[in-house]
Amino acid sequence: MSTQTARTAQSAPDAVIRYVGRAGDRNDAAVAATAQLADALGSRLSVPVTTVAQPRPPLGSGWEAELDAARADLRGLADRFREALAAGAGPVAALTRCAAALATLPEVARAHPGVVVVWFDAHADLNTPASTPTGYLGGLALSGPLGLWDSGLGAGVEHAVLVGTRDMDPEEQRLVADGAVGHVPVGGSMAEQLADAVAGRPVYVHIDCDVLEPGTVPTEYQVPDGMTLAQLEACAAALVRTDVVGLEVAELQASDGDDGSARRLVTALEPLLAVLER
Repeated sequence: MSTQTARTAQSAPDAVIRYVGRAGDRNDAAVAATAQLADALGSRLSVPVTTVAQPRPPLGSGWEAELDAARADLRGLADRFREALAAGAGPVAALTRCAAALATLPEVARAHPGVVVVWFDAHADLNTPASTPTGYLGGLALSGPLGLWDSGLGAGVEHAVLVGTRDMDPEEQRLVADGAVGHVPVGGSMAEQLADAVAGRPVYVHIDCDVLEPGTVPTEYQVPDGMTLAQLEACAAALVRTDVVGLEVAELQASDGDDGSARRLVTALEPLLAVLER
């Protein structure tokens, strides 16, 4: 199937959404990075950047306190996604932390029933308040939209595929083993495996930058044996064989000065961006 025939009547993004509100942050290093990333995405797509919420000092608390503190900001992000999706646009977002997906994914699922969330992340983020060993809000980021617990921000995601995930807790491993969530591990044939896993269904792409090999770009967490940028680009190219309804990138941290990480990411994501701008 060609990308031309796979596309729907969805329009190109009218802006890049930059989210800098609370999302369970443990430091403020992602705030500056989202500016670099959003600007790079906006330049590539020739659209402006719109910012949602305002930066606030990290709390460093457990998931419940973090979610309570973030709720108003996350609802603002959900509202912005809802507006973009109602206008038929494929949202493109630069998020500070992956926990912001608690707000974005339910809106995508509402607008695109049956969409497959393709979750690039070193971690599965499938824990629930009952199973989390750390109490970290980011570890609950995908499980909420899947309806495994009630975040108060909605659910509705029916299908998800983990890509490049290699650090899973026992309950997360069970969900993968039971087939509740797909899994494409890092490897030479992962692009082909990903194409098989999505099976031609519409996809929404979430990228947590720690899916990459440590040192590729600055991230808070570093998990060995990650993806290369070339593998990320190959997976992106495999995904555009079907309908790509949007893209979000999270967990990029700023280094001392602009080291070009945002531009390298945008280059690797070129296949997705090329199809989203049509």
